[in-house]
Amino acid sequence: MMQKQNYKIHIIGGGVCGLIAAKTLEDHGFSPIIVEATNFVGGRVKTDLIEGYQLDHGFQVLLTAYPAAQKFLDFKALELQNFLPGASIFKEGKENQIGDPLRDFSLLFPTVFSSLIPLKDKVKILKLNIQLKKKKITAIFEEKEKTTLQYLQDFGFSDEVITQFFKPFFSGIFLETQLETSSRMFEFVYKMFGTGNAAVPKAGIQAIPDQLKNQLKTTEILFNTKVKSVIDGQITLEDGTILESDFTIIATDSTALLSNSSKKSIKWKSCFTLYFETEKRVIAKPLIGLLPKENSLINNLFYTTSLKTARNGGKELLCVTVIDNHGLKGDELTQKVKSELKEHFNIDVLRWIKTYEIPKALPDLKEIKYTLTATESRYSEKIFLAGDTLVNGSLNAAMLSGEHVALEVIKTINGRI
Repeated sequence: MMQKQNYKIHIIGGGVCGLIAAKTLEDHGFSPIIVEATNFVGGRVKTDLIEGYQLDHGFQVLLTAYPAAQKFLDFKALELQNFLPGASIFKEGKENQIGDPLRDFSLLFPTVFSSLIPLKDKVKILKLNIQLKKKKITAIFEEKEKTTLQYLQDFGFSDEVITQFFKPFFSGIFLETQLETSSRMFEFVYKMFGTGNAAVPKAGIQAIPDQLKNQLKTTEILFNTKVKSVIDGQITLEDGTILESDFTIIATDSTALLSNSSKKSIKWKSCFTLYFETEKRVIAKPLIGLLPKENSLINNLFYTTSLKTARNGGKELLCVTVIDNHGLKGDELTQKVKSELKEHFNIDVLRWIKTYEIPKALPDLKEIKYTLTATESRYSEKIFLAGDTLVNGSLNAAMLSGEHVALEVIKTINGRI
């Protein structure tokens, strides 16, 4: 009988999904090997340190109500910094703060007296909050899917509140401007916002995969190792090296790795994230800034320095998200964004720091699920598939998928013993 630690279990991809798969295998006595193409863990969850500032790859937050995050992460050790539950909406150069006054009293009067949202819509928002807090996650993912826009219209929200709040806010989350994302994803994300906090670790978003990596004790990680193809029992690397593998978990896009894959290539949503240094903040509180204006480049902005950070370059750091870049790139994009910052927010930029073009920011999925079934995660006798690309685009999905596929491998091994 083979000892657990002698099984060669390879995990392709050292993102959050792969790290959770490794931790789950370790917890059951196995010693897996992660094969990672880059020199870092985390995949799309990454932070750079540039000129003293922490720059996340894209504007990313952790929703503390995620069940998987509560299970796998040590929130205290991450020193999570919480956003206020609301937003600053800029219209005609004027800032309008709205939010959940039941969770933060400072947002009571700005929200109550805001003229941007009609009273009947404020009542409906309260109704939606109560309804989704009571609704179980499993029930959300059993609902018939429609677009988020259709969902909001069917709920009775006015075009005004959809245009002024829901579109700019959730466009920044879903990375698409027409709210075509599944209503299941909207309900899930809205519920997570309503029952927990949006937060970011003090050291930046990469502190999440770094913490997961540091929890691993017996896992080997092969960095800068690119995989060319995978078949049962064997992994071929790009340099021609062949790795013998009892079981292989593909925790990344598998379509290029499997020669007879019948799966269609994954479609992706993209975005640009630009970082600027400013002398002062125009939004004093840790609130996301929204620009509900047709044909504008800027979708949202946030002063990362409105929260405590492990490192700070000395002034204010402004993060700007662009979803539709109107065909602009490079200096043209930077200059146009700077112009919109001045025109709509009265923000004077001291200097541009960096632009991230993120072609694979979120998977563009049409059938949203919460978890994988055993059949969906098993490709063959020895190959298993995992990742948020198979379920829904969220950290929660990445973690749950990693745990699920590792347990399926363990179940298969136990069935042989």
